[in-house]
Amino acid sequence: MQTELFIGGQWRPASDGATFPIIDPSTEQSIADVSSATVDDVIDAVEIADEAGKEWAQRAPRERAEILRKCWELLSARKQDIAEYIVRENGKALPDAIGETSYAIEFFRWYSEEAVRNYGEILESPVGGNKIVVMQQPIGVSVLVTPWNYPAAMATRKIAPAIAAGCPVILKPASDTPLTALLVAEILTKAGIPPGIMNVIPSRRSGEVVSAMLHHPAVRKLSFTGSTEVGRSLLKEAADCVVNCSMELGGNAPFLVFDDADIDSAVAGAMIAKMRNGGEACTAANRFYAHERVYDEFAEKFSAAMAAFKVGPGLEPGVELGPMVNEWAIKDIDTLVQDATTKGSEVLTGGAPLDRTGYYYPPTVLSNVPADANILREEVFGPVAPIVSFGDDDEAVEQANDTEYGLVSYLYTQDIGRGMAISERLDAGMIGLNRGLVSDPAAPFGGSKQSGLGREGSHEGMMEYMEKKYIAVAW
Repeated sequence: MQTELFIGGQWRPASDGATFPIIDPSTEQSIADVSSATVDDVIDAVEIADEAGKEWAQRAPRERAEILRKCWELLSARKQDIAEYIVRENGKALPDAIGETSYAIEFFRWYSEEAVRNYGEILESPVGGNKIVVMQQPIGVSVLVTPWNYPAAMATRKIAPAIAAGCPVILKPASDTPLTALLVAEILTKAGIPPGIMNVIPSRRSGEVVSAMLHHPAVRKLSFTGSTEVGRSLLKEAADCVVNCSMELGGNAPFLVFDDADIDSAVAGAMIAKMRNGGEACTAANRFYAHERVYDEFAEKFSAAMAAFKVGPGLEPGVELGPMVNEWAIKDIDTLVQDATTKGSEVLTGGAPLDRTGYYYPPTVLSNVPADANILREEVFGPVAPIVSFGDDDEAVEQANDTEYGLVSYLYTQDIGRGMAISERLDAGMIGLNRGLVSDPAAPFGGSKQSGLGREGSHEGMMEYMEKKYIAVAW
């Protein structure tokens, strides 16, 4: 198990020797001590990456593509190992971890194919006399800051397109879950990624070290996945040196069940949208709205499905919901549940932390949730589902859009024309129409409003690490 910083192709301790413990959420016990990078360490990483990146940017796209393909092959061979690392430090159930690993690995296959598709354009100047030539060039040293909820996928969704574009990266993984990122770095190095092109710098001094990198003149790009609150702070930091930013921020996803929906299909989709990753996902359905004519049936079937989920340590056979990531997560979830029940919500299942070792919260469904409940305004980030009724399409859309977030919305209806029309009205960057899952490496992932800036995945994901250059030329 690698626990040191990975800088310039070398494993090394923090310059001051500092470490921090990684806690297994199922046992509340430490499983490793990881080096905690200092400002000196990250400045060194930036300068090494900057130098190495000059040669990498000149590599033929096909050469970069072949290395990314090799990354996909080696990561695929270690899928089980990666998934078990995720379970140990994040807590999620093994099926969820395997699902994340499959998704994470696929970004390397996708961007091995996209690396050779760096399109430009040539056109005639409208006034004549010259041609307009536009090309895309690597933006340069890229700082990647990732969260704890998807320790593999949130890293690879940034690493793969950046490397495909020709950029060196410095990954700052979440302090709760750095071991998976360090394992991925070890595997990618064996696949042939050159020294200095990929660096991983875990640190408990997150704000300090990220700020230092954003104020270094060599850093040209920040890609961040995390809360909207932290994203706002990083945008302010990045403004000092006008660093290009991509932001994948918080969500408050509505899940709409219309009166003509197939309720069994809607419940199955709701279980995926809510319980994938134990609800600890920015794409998780956070607010459920069911038409008044199907409200009781949906609530009954959905709460029964939630109650049947097996809870326990993520590596135990049959477990579908592991512990939350830490004790603060439990406190935040329960605060929202208690607020809702105090204001009149009915608990259909769950409703309180489990009294056992580990950070466990049971699948919870709340019905008749009032409009002033905080859980309808804030991202719960756990296995809790509040349900509200609505009377018509306009009311459903109004309730769904009544949030500062706009990452993803879900809806179920058997009328595809109605579904498409409502999808156009929903203010979100992604829509799940009769589907509880939207994430796909080939699709542009991102949101509107305060859910972020830019897109990850698809061809656009690689373009986030490119800068346009226009050349006026006559021939």
